[in-house]
Amino acid sequence: MRRVVTVGLAALAAVAALSTEAQAQEVQITGPLAGAPAYRRLRLHRDSRFELAPTASFTLLDEYRRHIMPSLRATYHFTDWFGLGLFGGPSFSYNAGLSDELQEKAIDGRSCADNPYSPACRLTAVNLCRGEDCLADKQLGRVQWMLVPQLTFVPFRGKVSLFSALFMDTDINLFLGPAIVGVQERQECGGDGQILCSDAASFELASRVTAAPSFGIGLNFYPADMVGFGTEFRVTPLSYNTSGFDVASEEDNFPDNKVDSNDRKWHMTSMVSIYVSVQLPPEIEISD
Repeated sequence: MRRVVTVGLAALAAVAALSTEAQAQEVQITGPLAGAPAYRRLRLHRDSRFELAPTASFTLLDEYRRHIMPSLRATYHFTDWFGLGLFGGPSFSYNAGLSDELQEKAIDGRSCADNPYSPACRLTAVNLCRGEDCLADKQLGRVQWMLVPQLTFVPFRGKVSLFSALFMDTDINLFLGPAIVGVQERQECGGDGQILCSDAASFELASRVTAAPSFGIGLNFYPADMVGFGTEFRVTPLSYNTSGFDVASEEDNFPDNKVDSNDRKWHMTSMVSIYVSVQLPPEIEISD
């Protein structure tokens, strides 16, 4: 009986110990580190400096035309974590594989330029041009240029090392702003007072200017005080007619044999950029 009582009391003591709230003692730093900041002698690569970055950008996941954009980014950084700048440049485009297939099989293969009244060519007269390389020259939409005033935020920074021998400062930046974009797309046709979309003369490109949000993220490296390099990913949602097709109508009467603003669709135009940056003045500030 005495053994049973002893075991019971030990079990109750163990349960009581487990149910007790844990408490931690605050560690007070004393000595030479008392009151010291979390970091010291931080190299301020952006604070009160002007940055110029020649950039090469390449679009991703384009349906009909791929784009290459040589551009320039200029930014003034009011602090090490905030800046105001401008990004922009012209854009050059070329056919994607799908466009070459359409040109080869649906247009060149059926000789619609020589036989426009054949049944197959008449059925596609509204949506397919007739002639050699006509898709690229007269029908497919493309981005011509882009200009983006943007805000830049730098939430993260640190260092990277290569084999514990080569060290570089690095940071991650976020940017956003309103993009002003010049696009080319097939001219409107089939409406009142407009040429019929089945007419060969309706396949011409018209230019216009549109606006869209633009935002993204960048990764930057600083091997020297006034020189850096990096890469960024940018997304710009654009509404335009990339194919030149009649794909929608204002009412439920599709196809309406018209090419107009109803045929424009939103495309998440994304691009990857690589760049080299120069920061001025060349002298870098170092925090306390």
